[in-house]
Amino acid sequence: MENKTGSIKLEMNDGIAELILDNPKRMNVMDSAVLEEFDEIIGKVVENEKAKVVLLKSNSSKAFSAGADITEMQDQSPDEARKFSELGHRIARRLEKELPPVVVALKGYVLGGGVELACACDIRIASEDCIFSQPEINIGVIPGWGGTQRLVKAIGFAKAREMIYTGVSIDAHQALEIGLVNHVVPREELDSAAQALAEELSNKSRNALMAAKRAIRMSAEMGYEEALRYEIGEWTSLFGTHDQKEGMKAFLEKRKPEFEN
Repeated sequence: MENKTGSIKLEMNDGIAELILDNPKRMNVMDSAVLEEFDEIIGKVVENEKAKVVLLKSNSSKAFSAGADITEMQDQSPDEARKFSELGHRIARRLEKELPPVVVALKGYVLGGGVELACACDIRIASEDCIFSQPEINIGVIPGWGGTQRLVKAIGFAKAREMIYTGVSIDAHQALEIGLVNHVVPREELDSAAQALAEELSNKSRNALMAAKRAIRMSAEMGYEEALRYEIGEWTSLFGTHDQKEGMKAFLEKRKPEFEN
């Protein structure tokens, strides 16, 4: 199944929902129209109970995304800027909250809003030629799609402050060293590495994957004791499901489980 709307493409293959940034001529710069399309397509994935994992990637050879559209932002009023920021926040929040685990394949330039959206994903795989930057300070603003929060959670206060205050660029191996990405691979291996990980996750129980994602997220959104109690609730909710019974039975019988969803 394939659905294409403007600059975002959606493909569904065996439990993997592929979200493809598809505006290579502009290095996947995102204006309000693109964000609205992104929001619409995320909604389609949310509604699809067969989707076990999301694979976010780019059709541009030069970039994952060069970020938000400065041409659109230049003349925005404060009210218009707020709406644009809120739209970017909505996309990032849906990536981290509503979808199954999101694997993102990063290549080339990952700038500004591109970093912010990547930070909302669950597992980040980068090609060796990646260049990461939060350059907003150089045009008189700050990250506006959650970067001041998610970047801190990903790499810590010290490095996040440095990147945001200076707008410095870092390469893929520096990104790996500070925890911004999970893996770095040669450019020619990026698609296969991301696909292999997505396929591995697609063989898991969707119920368990979603429960794990929710529980992990709560470590950042709740107090420690409350988050521990939340984990107990998610753990408990899986018992009595087909996948829990099948998974444990298959383990004891030394065979591969056949999960229902």
